[in-house]
Amino acid sequence: MREKRSTAVVRIELGAAVALAREIAEEVLAPHAAAVDAEQQWPDKGMEALRSRLGGLVVPEDCGGMGHGLLAVAQVGEATGRACASTSICFGMHLVASAVIAAKAGGRQRERYLEPIAAGEHLTTLALSEPMTGGEFWLPQTRMERSGPDRLRLTGAKSFVTNGGHADSYVVSTVAADPGTPPGQFSCTVVDADTPGLEWGPEWRGFGMRGNASRGLELPGVEIPRWCLLGEEGDEIWYVFNVVAPYFLMAMAGTYLGVAAAALEEARAHLLRRRARGGRTVSGQPVVQHRLGTMWARVERTRRLIYHAAAEAEVGGPEALPALASAKAEVADAAEATVNDALTLVGGVGYGEASPLHRMLRDARAAHVMSPVTDLLRVWTGRALLDEPLLEE
Repeated sequence: MREKRSTAVVRIELGAAVALAREIAEEVLAPHAAAVDAEQQWPDKGMEALRSRLGGLVVPEDCGGMGHGLLAVAQVGEATGRACASTSICFGMHLVASAVIAAKAGGRQRERYLEPIAAGEHLTTLALSEPMTGGEFWLPQTRMERSGPDRLRLTGAKSFVTNGGHADSYVVSTVAADPGTPPGQFSCTVVDADTPGLEWGPEWRGFGMRGNASRGLELPGVEIPRWCLLGEEGDEIWYVFNVVAPYFLMAMAGTYLGVAAAALEEARAHLLRRRARGGRTVSGQPVVQHRLGTMWARVERTRRLIYHAAAEAEVGGPEALPALASAKAEVADAAEATVNDALTLVGGVGYGEASPLHRMLRDARAAHVMSPVTDLLRVWTGRALLDEPLLEE
């Protein structure tokens, strides 16, 4: 009989958790960031450090976790995003999937997933996006059917699965296809990595975010236990807009805020080091001071929006939806613009392949591409402000 894992935990306060993330980022993530990008490696060392020490960040305390929420996801994401955006997104997707599992977890799910996650022994992630659905990741085509009294069969394909082939479990969205099931009934399940029949696509080769192992997954009639169903049948839309979207947007926003902050610091450090002819510092030039001051203000106001969005969503405030949507849209603009400005200030040396700005620019561009895309988020913000339905009929 397996010994039951203790769920006792000493709560790590938010400040301490963020400090720990900064320590891991500096000591583990940063030294490997260039290699992760250049060699398109999944960041195993960084992910091991984060999973083992902060893996239970959003897992409830009664399952042995730290019990933190959206603000922790954003602040930890900023700390890790400063060092390596690929690692930050990989860990962020673990946190989002952990929150999804925890939202309506049954007893077996708590024991099988949440307790090991809290103990730093289990890595999970999302498998929601699908080919040909565009940005509408909440409308899966993967079919879920009963294959017996206690079994479910999943048939379909997933795309851009972050941590693909490296996680221990995957949160999968499906459409229920049993006879008599009402149309448009979507569900979520957990699928273990060792489930027979999973077929992985080729390794990820990207322009930026090159270490996130974002692979395709085929589910050719894969069978799982019925207790792997999250919540009730038909709960997928609830999960997407009450858990997935807030946590995903904060994980993304935190990561790209980290990229913007790192680019700002790279430019500042360069300007403080560099001297012009005659001993005059470049930092003494008004045009340089103006540009750097503008960059700082852009990063800081974006940070305040992100933290406000997290706090508002955690209490269910009236500005939660427009703030969450705008946070990811704004940080996408801020990260791209700040890296571009940093390249202008640093000059030719910043365009070399050895420059971290080279990596940051490619990583920052992905912020607009990752669903929900920036244009859609702007539309959602407007609809929320006008009391219009978020999704078109």
